[in-house]
Amino acid sequence: MLFPWGDERRFNSYSNYFKKQFGGRVQKISIDAGFSCPNRDGKISTGGCTFCSNEAFNPSYCRPEKSIKQQIEEGIEFHQRRYRRANKYLAYFQPFSNTYKPLEELKRIYEQALEPIDSIPTHPCTRNDMPSNQPKIIGIVIGTRPDLVDEDLLQYLNEIQNTHYVMLEYGVESVYDETLKRVNRGHDFATAERAIRMTAEYGIPCGAHFIFGLPGETKAMMLDAADIISQLPLTTVKFHQLQIFKGTKLAKEYLEHPEHFHLFDLEEYIDFVIDFAERLNPDIVIERFAGEVPPRYLVSEPWMKLRYDEVLSRIEKRMEERNTWQGKEFALHPAS
Repeated sequence: MLFPWGDERRFNSYSNYFKKQFGGRVQKISIDAGFSCPNRDGKISTGGCTFCSNEAFNPSYCRPEKSIKQQIEEGIEFHQRRYRRANKYLAYFQPFSNTYKPLEELKRIYEQALEPIDSIPTHPCTRNDMPSNQPKIIGIVIGTRPDLVDEDLLQYLNEIQNTHYVMLEYGVESVYDETLKRVNRGHDFATAERAIRMTAEYGIPCGAHFIFGLPGETKAMMLDAADIISQLPLTTVKFHQLQIFKGTKLAKEYLEHPEHFHLFDLEEYIDFVIDFAERLNPDIVIERFAGEVPPRYLVSEPWMKLRYDEVLSRIEKRMEERNTWQGKEFALHPAS
């Protein structure tokens, strides 16, 4: 059975999105360009989001003391070992708020990432059937906060699209203002909605991140968020189960008051995200259903130490068992 997005997978997958865009696999190369965050340096707050631990998501090659060029070259070598069919790459500005500098400085940083890369030797473990043409950066993905974009930046990024792919990814985390206030996010949902709509008006693909299980949200509230998200002009979404990282304010709250938290067990989460996907607009690409970080960072549930590929495999198997798919109930749950 072919689903509306054009393949047999039961959700609108990120891999299929790029296959349609570029004819094959595209891999992100994470870059730490030394950005900060206004929620840490005092412009908004000095505390940061209570859940935040950027270092948990950084691969080993991604360090701000390295040049952007060096991070890209090491990232390509890393991914050639892990994903041996990829030869097209996106420079992914990931840690912290990657639009939090003056526009002229942003231009210099982004344009460094888009420069042609030097020849990179094929890793000896690479299969013989890997494409032989030279790897190249075909665009950039910029992770940031929704309160750190303006029309001048969007106009510039729209111009880059004449030669390269561009996507903005916003950390939204929740559609509920009370939750955002509780985790010290520093903006409300209206700010996120405004940034997403403005980005779409400039014709720039737009992604958003959401966390399931933040304190104060019931399962019903989280499922209702699918109807709100479905009305936004989003290209992609990332969903993460709440992961509680050592050393964060959220970890302190969790250890002192575990009764304030409902952490999903694995089977419960699998059925929850499937219920959520059923209500989600089928035009929105799902990049991830769950998060994965090195176990040494976690103080939360054991299943969260599983590799994402294993969790995804179980989700897809369960969708098949339930004979369901993304958007199956989309029309039945209009947003109020």
